Amino acid sequence: MTPPRSDHFNGKTFFQPRHPRPFRRRDFWRWQLTAQRRPWPKTVPFAAPPPPPVPRGDDVVVTWIGHASFLLQTAGGNFLIDPVFSRRTSPVTWAGPQRVHPPGVAFDALPRIDAVLISHDHYDHLDVATLRSLAAKHAPRFIAPLRHRELLAANGAREIVELDWWDSHALWSQASVTLTPTMHWSNRLGSPRNHRLWGGFFFQLGPKRAWFVGDTAYDASIFREIRQRLGEPDLALVPIGGYEPRWFMAPMHVNPAEAVELHRESGARRSIAMHWGTFRLSDEGRDEPVEALAAARGAMGLSEEAFGILPPGGSIVV
Repeated sequence: MTPPRSDHFNGKTFFQPRHPRPFRRRDFWRWQLTAQRRPWPKTVPFAAPPPPPVPRGDDVVVTWIGHASFLLQTAGGNFLIDPVFSRRTSPVTWAGPQRVHPPGVAFDALPRIDAVLISHDHYDHLDVATLRSLAAKHAPRFIAPLRHRELLAANGAREIVELDWWDSHALWSQASVTLTPTMHWSNRLGSPRNHRLWGGFFFQLGPKRAWFVGDTAYDASIFREIRQRLGEPDLALVPIGGYEPRWFMAPMHVNPAEAVELHRESGARRSIAMHWGTFRLSDEGRDEPVEALAAARGAMGLSEEAFGILPPGGSIVV
């Protein structure tokens, strides 16, 4: 079904009102022809971590699986955000970016999954093999931006909720999720560019607030509006990777310095980095985002506790 026209949908495709063209195909090919990619390891050391702690009372246990994949556990339910358990993030299984460490939580070790949230249709966020397995084993509710229904249903999802920017969905009593705007885009084989909407997820889980920022370029006005409408998150999950070269990536991905500014604009009590270190998607080296985050954090006078990283499988209790 075609959504109604709005300030970010022209009847055919979605767009960011203030920045309507974050991606141009000719720029992509220019990048491919001039890329100066820093080295990445084929694998990184990985020791299977202990299982995430069991949430107690109003606790929200947040576990980084890798890249943009997170497990959120509460006493009321368990959620996966942008789960990718496959070896590659690609439209084909034999080529494309390959993970350098296993998922931080093995698929078979997942707890019962009540809902799966998908921020947008890019292959490093929406992995159909993983979605099919989740649908078969857990039969969760799938929550995604507008126009994802057909894609999700084709891969086993039965209960599907589509959201527009600022739409909220009740998860249970005193718990909800709101789709927040980002400065990004969408594209997948078989559909036009920007056919599907994209966004982030702001959770109200009892008294706790958690914000999965999603892929985004820097736009302070968006972050301030989210803060004004939904409040200051207790925890923000903020992308720091996929930012080089800046001339190409700046309209779609923040760099670590901008991620620190995003943390400040949002009023987050604490932030955890994501979208780094699992798949090689851009020109920077694997550890460069973490090093640049430390430098930006120091320049802002923030502690590592205020905005840090987790190892794959590492957890934080909010």
